[in-house]
Formats: sequence, C-alpha cells, structure tokens
Amino acid sequence: MALVAVFGAAGRQGLAQIRQLKRAGHQVRAISRRADPFYGEDFGEVEIRPADLRDIESVVAAMEGADAAFYTHPLKAPVSLIEGVTVIGQAAVRAGLKRVVWNTSSWIPDRPGDAFSYAGNTAGLNALFRTGAPATVFGSVLFMDNLLTNWAFPFIVGEGRYVYPHKPTMQASWISLDDVAKFMIAAIDRPDLEGAWLNIGGPEVLYPPQVAELLSEAVGRPIKYDPSTPKQFAKNLCDAFGDEMSAEERAVTEPFIEAFYNYNNDTPLTPFKVDMGPVLERIPIELETMRDWAKRQDWRLTNKPRPPAG
Repeated sequence: MALVAVFGAAGRQGLAQIRQLKRAGHQVRAISRRADPFYGEDFGEVEIRPADLRDIESVVAAMEGADAAFYTHPLKAPVSLIEGVTVIGQAAVRAGLKRVVWNTSSWIPDRPGDAFSYAGNTAGLNALFRTGAPATVFGSVLFMDNLLTNWAFPFIVGEGRYVYPHKPTMQASWISLDDVAKFMIAAIDRPDLEGAWLNIGGPEVLYPPQVAELLSEAVGRPIKYDPSTPKQFAKNLCDAFGDEMSAEERAVTEPFIEAFYNYNNDTPLTPFKVDMGPVLERIPIELETMRDWAKRQDWRLTNKPRPPAG
C-alpha cells in the first residue's frame, strides 16, 4: 500500500485518480487549495494539503512522507507546463519519492518535428526526466468524461446533440478517466516503467457518428452528431468556466483551443488514435468501452455540485 500525493485533486482527472487509488487500497493525500475539493463524493479518509507550483518549498512539503505523486497540469495553471513538471520533478527528488506519474492529458509525438502544442508534451517529459525524478509519463489522448462537462453535457441531455469539433471522419480512442487512473496506479510499483512514456487510449477506435449512436443508447433517445467549428467549441469551453476564468485567461485560452482543433482536423497525424495492443501487453488492464461507460452515467440535468466547467 502506497501513500500517493494527487496534484489537481479537485478536477475530474484528480477525482478519478483518488477514486481508483482508494479502491486499490492506497492512501491518498489530495493536493488542493480548496477546503472541500471532492464536490460531495465520499472517498473516506483523505488528507488534504495545499501547494503552489510557484513555490517549490510548498510542493516539497506537500510531498513529504509520500511514496508517489500523480500530476495533472491544470488548464488554468499559474505556471507553464515546463515550469510545472520541473517543479514537480525537483520537489519529488528532494522529498525522496519512489515514483512520479504525469498524465499529459494529450498525445505525445513519437518523432521529431512540429506537432503544434503536442510538442510541449515532448519538451515536458524531457524536462521532468532531467530533474532525476523516477518518473513515468502517460499521454492519454481523449477522455470519455469530457462528455460530462458543461461544454458537452447540456447539448446532449437538453438538445439531443453531441456537439464536438471533430470532423466526422476522425478516429479516436476515447478512454475513461477511471482507466487512465488505473494505468497511473500500475506504474507506482513497476521498476520497468521508470523513465518510460506511453500514449494510452480506450479499447476501441470510434468515429463521431458512432459515439452519437452509443450516447443515444445510453440516454434512451436519439442523439445526433452535430459537428462544431473549432471557434464555436472554444467559446463553449471558455463559457463553461464562467467566472472561474478571467477575461485575460480567456483571451489566451479561446484562440488556443480553436487553433488546437483546427490542427487536429487538418493534420495527417492521428493524435486521438492509439494502437493499444502493445500497451496492454505491457500493462494488462481491462479497459471500459464507451457503451459501458455511457450506461453508468447519470444523463439528467441536476444541480449536483460538479468540478469547474462541469
């Protein structure tokens, strides 16, 4: 049993990591400046500590006594991705952690060249490894749980539309955040995964109209795929944050999201598609299909507390 410090504990990714760590019998230290970062979800006994990526001493203090740390770089982070993973790595070395697991939340290019923002993941993992931290990095390509956010969920349940900026012919290996967490947990005690990086996705490759069919089945009424322009999607995403996102942050985030999805729609590369055969041979995990994931969600509009942006 390990004690794992989870950075970004109040986000959907962090909540899934805590959920799966507890189910696997590990102890959890949630790193968050929120007094109650769990939005009503009962995880049992979980220690909560604050930290600030701009203050390495606070990060070291948050890691003290832990065996491992899970890191997810926030969309609205106070530092750049390179700065964030460097601080995490340096603090982990000082705190004597046995493993750092970074989930990049997007694809990691496997060859040199210009790959838009994805190149930042390559630079980030190199920066993390150069700190000397015993790290493992997962590039999770596309989350099923994105469909529960305020930029997707209301369209599905309120209007019968699956609105996303993927062109209809784009193939994607959607993965649930719970399965991402299982991969991260598997890395804690695997010596062969120290210094390794792997892209991960779900057990099937789907086109957008197929996702709409599976959502129709789960929701119990027709859901049609309604492709969004990257520009409109970027606006929807920023709108979902409401007052959580300042005008200055929005001025940076909205054009970035638009450019990101324009790139994904036009590139000959396949940033959302993963050959999971070799990955599952190395880390055997039973992955959840989109059908099974969708069936266990609550597709009703409620006032239940949710993370920022849903």
